[in-house]
Amino acid sequence: MSEPVSNYAGLSRNTLATLLPELLLCGHLIDRSGMAHTIGAFGREGMTEVAITEWQLASPVYTRRTQQALRFTGDDVETIFKGLQLDIGAPPQFMDFRYRLHDDRHGEFWLDHCGALADVEPLGRDFVVAMCHDIEDPTFDATALATNPHAQVRPVHRPPREPADRTPVCAWTVTIDPANTPPPIPEGAELVAESAAAHTTLTAIDPDDEGRGDYSGPLLSDIRFGDFSRSALIRLADEVCLQQHLLTLAFGIAVGRRTDPESAAAILRKQFAGIAGLTSERLRNALGLGTDVAALAEVLRRHPAFNPLPYTGIRVEASDTTVRLRFPQRSDAVSDRAWPALIDAEHTQPLDAMVRGVNPCFHVDEVITADDEWTVTIAQADEPFREAIEVAIAKVSTGAGFAFSDRGIPLPLTVV
Repeated sequence: MSEPVSNYAGLSRNTLATLLPELLLCGHLIDRSGMAHTIGAFGREGMTEVAITEWQLASPVYTRRTQQALRFTGDDVETIFKGLQLDIGAPPQFMDFRYRLHDDRHGEFWLDHCGALADVEPLGRDFVVAMCHDIEDPTFDATALATNPHAQVRPVHRPPREPADRTPVCAWTVTIDPANTPPPIPEGAELVAESAAAHTTLTAIDPDDEGRGDYSGPLLSDIRFGDFSRSALIRLADEVCLQQHLLTLAFGIAVGRRTDPESAAAILRKQFAGIAGLTSERLRNALGLGTDVAALAEVLRRHPAFNPLPYTGIRVEASDTTVRLRFPQRSDAVSDRAWPALIDAEHTQPLDAMVRGVNPCFHVDEVITADDEWTVTIAQADEPFREAIEVAIAKVSTGAGFAFSDRGIPLPLTVV
């Protein structure tokens, strides 16, 4: 029997449809996990610079990948909007983007709800300006240029909100004009664009599979993942995991510019631990799992830190009482210095946080290192461990407890 090419291949269409918005939201919450530690290391201004760099470097790369996978490549505003709907920067409902098309070169969007704003408004005006002005201006344009270098995203209005309960919380225009000067290519863009993650080959979508196999056709008011075919959802799940790795690679580049390698690695591990634990907890809940060894194995197989399989090569094996993880010493994720490269025998904190998102009694019990791989055995202690401070920080976000809802059949959005 051939080896599986995706850890999501064994899931049903309904389960995959449930999992996709979870993966997008957890990708978005990477910033909630990482930015608290960059503020501590570099202050608010340094945090802002890191956020700008990471999204500028990562979003054009993964946006083009998603367009190609779902066959909606183009150079118009509709293509930009479709990409946003499948972007960890804009997870559905938590970042409730609404769209309007005027023609192929003009459109607008607004947010009826912004979970990111809900997270930063309590921190005060300076943090709101940093996110909604300093970060959004260059990063919206960076995402749009993946579709057309002459696209510009400009605010109609945005926070700080006046009055304080103003809705929609912000509104933006998108204009494509050959007279618009493309933004400069940011320093370090080639490091992400030429990474192994950027060029990872994933399984093709089967056009004969039941359900929607691509996103050709009109822009829809919402993405209803249950309408896609199972093979399309498998590919999407792996693509969203790559989005997370690409964002974290860019985060590492930005942090590495501002401190020494040892300090940068410490910040990256804190970011990893926070989002790893939060993601495990949300995946366990979304999949309706318990807290036993079988549930742990299931969560680890679906966890974005360990996917897609062709990129990480990480294998999960379960017995009646333990789970064993097999980490290859050489993989594309290791060569990129992605999340799996941050775990070793001396640095198991992110892994402990990850397994305790399923059950606080799980812990790293044994590590064995060999030339071709190293293995980790996860066992269950008699007493629960205290939640890691990194996970507690990530859970400050309203996204930690966010619940998705069924919003019915999406409507096609035509030119108005």
